[in-house]
This record gives sequence, structure tokens and C-alpha cells, in this order.
Amino acid sequence: MRNAPTILHLDMDAFFASVEQASKPSLRGKAVIVGGLGPRGVVATASYEARVFGVHSAMPMAQARRLAPNAAYLVPRFAVYRSVSEQVMALLRALSPLVEPLSLDEAFVDLEAGEAAWDGESARLAGTRLRADIRAATGLTGSVGLAASKMLAKIASEEAKPDGLVLIRPGTERDLLGPMSVRTLPGVGPATGDHLRRAGITTVEELAEAGEDELVRMLGKAHGHALYAMALARDDRPVVAERETKSVSVEDTYDVDIHDRLRVGTEVQRLADRCVRRLRGAGLSGRTIVLKVRRYDFSTLTRSETLRGPTDDPAVIREAAARLLESVDTTGGVRLLGVGVSGLADYTQEDLFAQGAAAAAAAEEAPEEVVPEAVELPPEPAERQWRAGHDVRHAEFGHGWVQGSGLGRVTVRFETPQSEPGRVRTFRVDDPELETADPLPLVRGEGGKGGRGVKRGEAG
Repeated sequence: MRNAPTILHLDMDAFFASVEQASKPSLRGKAVIVGGLGPRGVVATASYEARVFGVHSAMPMAQARRLAPNAAYLVPRFAVYRSVSEQVMALLRALSPLVEPLSLDEAFVDLEAGEAAWDGESARLAGTRLRADIRAATGLTGSVGLAASKMLAKIASEEAKPDGLVLIRPGTERDLLGPMSVRTLPGVGPATGDHLRRAGITTVEELAEAGEDELVRMLGKAHGHALYAMALARDDRPVVAERETKSVSVEDTYDVDIHDRLRVGTEVQRLADRCVRRLRGAGLSGRTIVLKVRRYDFSTLTRSETLRGPTDDPAVIREAAARLLESVDTTGGVRLLGVGVSGLADYTQEDLFAQGAAAAAAAEEAPEEVVPEAVELPPEPAERQWRAGHDVRHAEFGHGWVQGSGLGRVTVRFETPQSEPGRVRTFRVDDPELETADPLPLVRGEGGKGGRGVKRGEAG
């Protein structure tokens, strides 16, 4: 670890929901929930106003509606989120050549590499200026964590939420981490947290006191070693400018274990279709199909099958996932299922897969650690339809967005990011004067000079 807090972690606040609020004046300061609105939909992002009611990401949308019935429910607009993300990432790259994006709304920055900071004072100034530049360029807020390691910078940004900055000074890490929950550490999810709790370990300090040998015995060699190092605030991972996409995958965790084998098979097919949509949305195809199954006892199995060449054919991927499932015992119940594709390429050799089943190699078991890292990619663009939150234009009333539709009618609120809250009007779904439209910019002009940071000699 370095001796100055010059690793920065940026996490945009409730990103999808905040973009929607910035785009739609009538939603500012109100509960906004973005996600799939169908019967199987889940929450992608909830605004802070919605979180007051207990709504959070990955929650089933039906549950969110029960908790916050008066919130605005919108489908995602990934093209808009990508555009805003590009603006934010450009500001980060103005600070340093070493920027490691983790998702559309999150990234690490090595401030030393760009000479944007070299000590605590200059790092804090760089983080403060970055937050101001982001607000000027996009109208949005982001939370910044500054520390001597990636793990601690990420923890700091979480402590800074929403719309804040937290700096962890070198030498104070152990005291800061000690009383925190073990769930604060990366890689400690509900299952590992429960396992540690049953062993009487609930805080990071108790984790460190348990010792490396005990953690290895409890959690296995790789996880035990890593968790012990994190408990001691050890993290020497560098900021990596380019993160290669290793796989595209989707998975679902179920509130109630699935026991019906037919239902398990149906879920795997559904996940395979979702995975294909993400592949195609990213312009990718892949050779290796991976099935992930977490059983009732939290044991996790993976099965993989490598095809003769890359594909994005949904039938081929569904068939491969079904074959992999045949080799998995789901007796006792399943709590998580996932389907992924690795061995990615930017082309498809469709002629190789006329007979999907014949293209399969033998399925083989692999430990969980070898499953390639999943990345979050936007789904395939939806067909033109009146979807809640999407942009429209009317020949007479101008730009607006869909509040809802049904029974042959569509309700539109006419407003822009720079206007006052607009009026609502209802039209027939086939009204010839109403059409889909491109989103408008969140702010006028370029906004902000862009992430200058602070060079040596400027601080103070």
C-alpha cells in the first residue's frame, strides 16, 4: 500500500434514478424507481426518496410497488445512462491516465499517475473539484472516497453517500475498519456473513482476531487468505486502466428456494435468453456456456461447455444451458441460478451451429473461482412502444415523456430538463402526431471545464 490517500473511488449517487430526475423536472425530490416493470421485473435503482420506504436495488418490482405505491416507476434508458457515463469518465481521465471503470457509474482513479495529487491535502482538493465538475457537466452528484488502497477508497465512498467526500488517512485504517460489520468487506455477501456470524464473528476486528488459519479452515484457502488480508487493511491491487470484458452473464437469487425441477429448467431458459440479449446489445458472441447453481445449503456448482466457435444464437445457448443442467442435482432446492457466456468475440460463426446439440463438448465441473468475471451490460434495445419514462415528441406540444399507457391510450408529461414541471395530456396510442424521440441533454452547453485536479505547487 502507498503512504498517501491518492486512490480515488467515485460512485455516482442513485445513478439511473438521478438521471431520470435530472431529465424530468416533475420528478425532482420525489420517489423514483427504475427497473423492469413486468411481473418478473426487479429494481435496478431507487432514488434516495424511494429508499426511505425500504426500496432497494435487486428487489422484486412487485415488492417495491407494495412499499412505495405512489413512486414513479420507469423502465431504464440505457442510451442516456451511457451518454452521461461517458461525460463522467472523460472528467476522470482528465485527472489521470489510470482510470478503472467498474460500471457505468463507478470507477477507480490513480491520482498519483496523473500528478493530480500526491498527499492528503492535494487529494482532497482534487476530489472536491471533481465533484464540482461532475455537477456542472451533468447536474448530478457523485460520492468520492480517497485512500491508500482500492478497497479502502471504495469503503470511503460508501461512507460518503450521498453527495459527499470521505478521506481515510494512512495509519488510521485498522481503527476505522475494526468496528465495522464484516459485510463491509468486498466479497462478504449474505451467505459468508451468515457463516461468520454463526462462528461468532460479526465485525472486522473479530475477523482479524480469528486469525488466518481459522479463516482458511472456515472458508477455504483462497477466500480465507483474502479475507484475512482485508481485515488487516492490506490491499496492493493497482488501478488498471483497461478492464477486458471476460464474460457476459446474468443470474437471479430467489427469495424462496426452488424445488420443482421443471421450474428450475424454465428459469435457466429465461436466463439464457436474457444473456443473449446482453451479448447482442454489446455486439459480442462467445464459445463457452457456463451454468451456475447455488443450492439450498449454499454450495455452488458451475458447469461449462465449449462450442466449436463463437455464437449469439439463443437456441444454441438455451440448448447448451439445458444440457449443463442435466448434470446438476437440484434435490433439496435451488436459491440462485446463473447463465453466462465467455470466450468472447466480436463476430459470430453461425454456420457452425446449425445443429446446436452436435456442437457441444462434454460438460465438466469447475470450481466457482474459475467462472469468468461478469460485467454489467445493457440489454438489447426494446422495440418501439410507449414505455414509461421514454422520450416522445408531439407535433403541437413538443418534447415529453411517457407516464404510462394502456387500454389504447398513452399519457405524456410535456417538459424538458431545463423547463418547469410540465402538463400531462392523454392521447390515443396511434395518434399520428405523437412519435418516439431522442433524449435531450441534461444541461445546456458543455458545463464545467473538466477534472483539472491540482498540480504540484497549487495546493494551499
